[in-house]
Amino acid sequence: MSRGLRVTLGQHSLASTQHANQDFHGACLPSGHVLASKGIALALADGISSSPVSQVAAQTAVRAFLEDYYATSDAWSVRRAAQRVLAATNAWLHAQNMRGDARFDRDRGHVCTFSALVLKGRDLHLLHVGDARLFRLHTHALEQLSEDHRVRLSSAESYLGRALGTGPNVEIDYRTWEAERGEVYLLATDGAYAHLDAAAVHDALTRHADDFDAAAAWLVARARERGSLDDATLQLLRIDELPDADAPHPQLTREGLALPPPLAPRTVFEGFTIVRELQISARSHVYLALDSDTQQQVVLKTPSTDLRDDAEALDRFVLEEWVARRIDSPHVLKAWTGDRPRSHLFVAMEYIDGQTLAQWMVDHPRPSLDSVRAIVSQLARGLQALHGREMLHQDLRPENVMIDRHGTVKLIDLGTVHVAGLAEGRHDPHTAAAPGTLQYMAPEYLLGHGGSPRADLFSLAAIAYQMLSGQLPYGLQAARVRTPRDVRGLHYVPLRPIRPELPGWLDAVLGKALHPDPAKRQEAVSEFAHDLKSPGPSFHRSRAAPLVERHPVRFWQGVALLLALTTLLLAGLRVLGR
Repeated sequence: MSRGLRVTLGQHSLASTQHANQDFHGACLPSGHVLASKGIALALADGISSSPVSQVAAQTAVRAFLEDYYATSDAWSVRRAAQRVLAATNAWLHAQNMRGDARFDRDRGHVCTFSALVLKGRDLHLLHVGDARLFRLHTHALEQLSEDHRVRLSSAESYLGRALGTGPNVEIDYRTWEAERGEVYLLATDGAYAHLDAAAVHDALTRHADDFDAAAAWLVARARERGSLDDATLQLLRIDELPDADAPHPQLTREGLALPPPLAPRTVFEGFTIVRELQISARSHVYLALDSDTQQQVVLKTPSTDLRDDAEALDRFVLEEWVARRIDSPHVLKAWTGDRPRSHLFVAMEYIDGQTLAQWMVDHPRPSLDSVRAIVSQLARGLQALHGREMLHQDLRPENVMIDRHGTVKLIDLGTVHVAGLAEGRHDPHTAAAPGTLQYMAPEYLLGHGGSPRADLFSLAAIAYQMLSGQLPYGLQAARVRTPRDVRGLHYVPLRPIRPELPGWLDAVLGKALHPDPAKRQEAVSEFAHDLKSPGPSFHRSRAAPLVERHPVRFWQGVALLLALTTLLLAGLRVLGR
């Protein structure tokens, strides 16, 4: 039986004797799918003492984070989800300041520090701004894992350099690292940690081994005894159990789903009537079917019986529909809109009446640049929809693109999509394998570096190049890449000798998108699509193509003439030498 995530948590806050408590703290320990997709979150905030409303800022920051973080897309990574929530909270706090006297004196406004620790899967994530601190407990020391954003003018004078609410934007520190079973973490405001050490924490855990709330209360009381005059807030977290690295993700579970039986026309299966086969491969069987409730045409995909013992391949069947249900784009395949209970493992998707891009390329061997632009632009919008959800397609190729009867281009085959929110915190060694088709795959995948939106951009540019030329930009070289030296040996084959009627700047645009180094490509697929329509001056200033590329016949005729003249000259010199 696979293990799950289990922790012990304790927290306590003690107000200053001089004013109301300006600290605020909270935690969320969900269960089930929410635990898997979002994890466990602790958060605390410390208002500044000079402000009469900073306690409102602290309460708002913690409550908004714990509520809104869990409402973000489960496809997002912790970093993206948390930073989006904190950016919105910071903007709201700053707006309150701009409506009152705090616009002249921010020290009297809605300002607070903020720190959060999120444990998701097997990873810990720290979000931090201000001077609260996160510590990891060791036998004889407290290891500080956060950085204080306090500017010190002298040994006696300092001020808070960064906090929520001080400006329209805020920089949030982010760190992540792999958790270990048995670790203890301490998240505290300065009123607590300035008067505590490792010995005190160990003493508290010994005294209250079964009650971490009591341990936290004992520690803030000890800080007060040792001279703390400020609000003191402290949270303790012990990691008792971590999930197995290779455990199936609860959101993608296929437990209890049987492999479908062989299907044939007129077979009634799971509320669908099979019409005909569309495709049979070693991986899957694809059928056109009718939904018995709505008479809507749908595509059913069932796993091949050859995959019966291939857990990874079977998981991809669950993933494909999961992804499709979370993307709303006319250029990405949609999932079947129904939601009947299922007994078998299959995928139900919309039916697209049209042809694959691979077939379109056969029918249009020398397409115009405008028709290629139109297809690339639609593919770019589909990829943007995925990238906006922190997803990568990873297997973009002509066979995975459909063009319907109205000319709408759609991305299909979502079984290899990488979802940041599902992948993080799992440390599964199998996820590093190259996921797509070698001929269209970005070199960084083949080096084991993983992908990024620029990897999908590379694949899109490779398809654009193939549509225009009928061949791939690096031939078969790209599929053979295994080392950095192999990458350096890749040489882009210009289009001009193949299609001399195309504009000269086109090779510069494609060459940038197809650069072996992802950092030297366009930043996004939208930028590449724009460059194909409106190339900037830098592409027009590109060096002229060499003579061998512009006029290969003349080049080799010239080389042959030069060699002939050289031979005659050497022969003449030999005769004269005699």
